[in-house]
Amino acid sequence: MRKLSYLKNVATLTVDEARCTGCGACLEVCPHEVLRMNGRRVQIQDKDACMECGACSRNCPAGAISVQVGVGCAAAVINGMLGRSGAGCCCSIDPDNPSSQGPRCC
Repeated sequence: MRKLSYLKNVATLTVDEARCTGCGACLEVCPHEVLRMNGRRVQIQDKDACMECGACSRNCPAGAISVQVGVGCAAAVINGMLGRSGAGCCCSIDPDNPSSQGPRCC
């Protein structure tokens, strides 16, 4: 499979390596292998592949990972494709076209 990349240098993902316990929970839930183990700690491997879904930060028991969910509009795209209302970033689903394939961005 081709490696996915989103917008360059815009993801809000950060890792506080000092707080990381090395449990690996974030590695298990990241759909794009954005993170990797560096010895006993997690570090960012490919920040541009981050779709800002927030799975890593929600599953980090140490609170070592921070990401503003949906800032990159990944949440809006996913919600739009699933037909959900409420996008999760600066975008919103087009209420005039509920079958639209994605968000209408501002």
